[in-house]
Amino acid sequence: MSKLVETIPAATLRQMCARFARPQWPRAVWQLLNTFPAFLLLWALMAKSIDWGYGWTLLLALPTAGLYVRLFIIQHDCGHGSFLSSKRGNDLIGAVLGLMTLFPYGYWRKTHNIHHGTSGNLDRRTLGDIETLTVQEYQSRSLWGRLLYRLYRSTPVLLGVGPAWQFLVKHRFPFDLPWSFRREWMSVLLNNLMLVSVGAAMAWWIGWQTVLLVHLPILLLAGALGVWLFYCQHQFEGAYWTRDADWDSAQAAVSGSSFFDLPRVLHWFTGNIGYHHIHHLASRIPNYRLRECFESSPLLQKAPRITLWSSWRCARLKLWDEQGQRMVGFPKRRRLAAP
Repeated sequence: MSKLVETIPAATLRQMCARFARPQWPRAVWQLLNTFPAFLLLWALMAKSIDWGYGWTLLLALPTAGLYVRLFIIQHDCGHGSFLSSKRGNDLIGAVLGLMTLFPYGYWRKTHNIHHGTSGNLDRRTLGDIETLTVQEYQSRSLWGRLLYRLYRSTPVLLGVGPAWQFLVKHRFPFDLPWSFRREWMSVLLNNLMLVSVGAAMAWWIGWQTVLLVHLPILLLAGALGVWLFYCQHQFEGAYWTRDADWDSAQAAVSGSSFFDLPRVLHWFTGNIGYHHIHHLASRIPNYRLRECFESSPLLQKAPRITLWSSWRCARLKLWDEQGQRMVGFPKRRRLAAP
């Protein structure tokens, strides 16, 4: 468990963050201006570069995918009502960005807020999370069930198949979403309709082959980066998982969310989402103020820290060991003795 939660009451932690949970519209507008036009420009340059050789297109896909992730974080903030003070402004920007990110705004907002309210709760593993089994649950599965889980948790599937599934299937036809969530279903249907309309117009204008050759590598690269960020922010060795009776939101935020200590340029492209424990403590803090909050007190800097290098060790973690209170690998690779 994080030393921060052991020594500072949850109310105090949130009070320390409260003054940063106020949007600043000049910074929000500037963030849109330094991201949205640059993404469109690079996208157009990628389309033009196909005539020069597809290698140039793929090279340009790297910074374009980074801007895509940054746009998604802006949409993410809108879903939390933190990007702007205006709810209408947040919803409008979020819905428009949903056409570019392929994530229906209303549907994603609902499932992500469920994630915030259940993260680390073993009895409420529902929408918006990477499926995580306990060691006992894994061992109680059939051979076929264990093989399917191993496939699902493999790095190639998480970073390769996973993003394609999310963009092309899961967020187009979210059949795990209850039918009673009518607004969220309407969000999906409207997003799909607009995507078909915009896609058809772009295919008529520049050709469907160009649209696919440009946008597909952006989606796959940005999707892999997004999945890896989300994975490392909650799937590290000393993460927080407990049963509902003992679950605490502050402990889940600080002990169950990592500080992904990235180079400055990557913090920029990822919208400061690496300060994830701060985000889970106070989701109304806009991304452009997360670092400011983090640096405001040494007490807010004591969350589990992960670097680019150490993050690769998270890939081997597949199961939650309830007895040892830690993430572990599959049984044949793990030690049952306490560390």
